[in-house]
Amino acid sequence: MRQDEIWDAETARDYDTPGTGMFAPEVIGPTVDRLAELAAGGRALEFAIGTGRVAVPLAERGVPVAGIELSEPMVARLRDKVDESGIPVVVGDMATATAPGEYSLVYLVFNTIANLLTQAEQVACFRNAARHLAPGGRFVIELWVPELRKLPPGQQATVWQVEPGYVGLDTYDPLAQLIVSHHFRFDDSRQATLFRTPHRYVWPAELDLMGQLAGFELESRHADWTGGEFTAESRSHVSVYRLPPVA
Repeated sequence: MRQDEIWDAETARDYDTPGTGMFAPEVIGPTVDRLAELAAGGRALEFAIGTGRVAVPLAERGVPVAGIELSEPMVARLRDKVDESGIPVVVGDMATATAPGEYSLVYLVFNTIANLLTQAEQVACFRNAARHLAPGGRFVIELWVPELRKLPPGQQATVWQVEPGYVGLDTYDPLAQLIVSHHFRFDDSRQATLFRTPHRYVWPAELDLMGQLAGFELESRHADWTGGEFTAESRSHVSVYRLPPVA
């Protein structure tokens, strides 16, 4: 299934969960704080801006924000919150689409670089970020660490979240470096709904090489937006890549 088919009107309608999950204040707050700091008074561009989960509060902090987004239904939901003059958006693929102007910060959060399903597309995404940045500009990626250590030989799936009314599991294709995330939601009836998304998982070292190919240097890597130490046990990371400043 293509990404534009996954992120359709039905998905966009149900995407926002105000005050809970990835929209919870304890999630949004540190993310916006760190991005505002990294923007350093300049303009920010969000790849895969979606419904504006991060862009809207970042703009409210006084950071000029623009976006690139593949899904028109997701952009329509963003437009319910802020108009084009407030947060301009280019509809297109984050690996190739161009937003006007120059930026001090490009950011790509919540594992979304993995929505690009080939290594070539992911490298192109880094290069597209570099094209949009001024010298010394930063590209920030939030990404999970593949949990292959939990996958013994012969097992094809890991369960990564279980809570009332929800089970999340991933099926792995290690040869193709692909994952399909399965989101099962259910109530007290005998019925359940399933939402699936494909991803190409990326190790931090491979991500760093992509950055080098696009002219970036790794500036920092932390386990979360608050600056927690990244260790071998970390389940995700926030990596900051920077272009060289003008000599």
